[in-house]
Amino acid sequence: MTAPLTSATPDAAGAARADGTADATGAAAEARIAAWLDTDLDEWCRSVVRRTFHPETGARYWLRRAEQLDFDPRDITRYDQLGAFGPFPVDVLRRLDPAELVPQGVPRPLAGRVWDTGGTTGTPCRVFYTPDMLLHRATWRRWSFAQEGFAQGRAWLQATPTGPHLIGHGVWEVSELYAGQVYAVDMDPRWVKRLIRAGRLADVNDYTDHLLEQITDVLRQGRVQYVNTTPALFQALRQREPGLVAALDGVRLSGTQISAGMYRAFSAALHGGVCGLTYGNTFGNAACLEVSGNGELIAYAPNYPQVTMAVVRKDDWSTVVEPGAAGQVRLTVLHQDLFLPNILERDQALRHTTDRWPSDGVANIRPLQTTSSAPEGLY
Repeated sequence: MTAPLTSATPDAAGAARADGTADATGAAAEARIAAWLDTDLDEWCRSVVRRTFHPETGARYWLRRAEQLDFDPRDITRYDQLGAFGPFPVDVLRRLDPAELVPQGVPRPLAGRVWDTGGTTGTPCRVFYTPDMLLHRATWRRWSFAQEGFAQGRAWLQATPTGPHLIGHGVWEVSELYAGQVYAVDMDPRWVKRLIRAGRLADVNDYTDHLLEQITDVLRQGRVQYVNTTPALFQALRQREPGLVAALDGVRLSGTQISAGMYRAFSAALHGGVCGLTYGNTFGNAACLEVSGNGELIAYAPNYPQVTMAVVRKDDWSTVVEPGAAGQVRLTVLHQDLFLPNILERDQALRHTTDRWPSDGVANIRPLQTTSSAPEGLY
């Protein structure tokens, strides 16, 4: 464990300001991380479930669901009992008012951002992030930057989806938490996936060229040390502009498609620069915990305890596979302000266990199934 564990509670480091930019730097951030890692998962689970299902201040969606359940959710005492809810029906998030998932204990009217998933298979899912949730994500990202070796006070280029996509919040996370200057290039992942589904591969290539032209225009100025982008787009940049990639001090990649071969190629292209990795989506993230065997094992640990992950059998979502075995990723979101149990992701992974983390991790992520109707695009 990098940070020493303490007996502090998850909220001991202080509450977020209304804009979600409470002190996520320095000692306060380290204390918060230590407290999270020292949290008893069963105790945390009980706290979230009781807040979510409080008859007066709970989340309206879950209070309605509770009437249809054959058990009282407030009787849940352990994390391993969350299977009683079954897989979360993510299609609900395509039509539900995101405020319905936020406990009424959060002051109304809600003020903040509604974030979209990438919309690979139709209408995107949408969730509301409270300031505390943004602070949680930001603090873990800052921790990841430090663990991976990124220096503060540098210039970054962020070439990722922005707008409704939570990954775009990384611009703030770098500039505010890591004292960075940030250049940005926008990417519309839904447009790319739509083109792929329609078989318009020439247009996909044109759009990729459009993105690369903007990226190289910034990099040629020589003022950027780090790039934050996706593996697929960085692969294209490495092939087209190897000299610009070699001049970087590092890259941070977010996505589901990075193989051992890609990792080796990226590391070689960076000539000793940092190659940082993260896995996740709008619901929850996992930080890269370990790369070993020259990229043959790339393991991630979820942003505990508010985000946990399990690897389950593809034919039985309720059965966790043995350590090292492959299966489908199952995600559970346990924020005080958002409860989403048992989301079955469109990714597969190896189950990764280590005494460095209080929960299971995942390794060697890749799409569960890639088809022309559900492409990954530039991710």
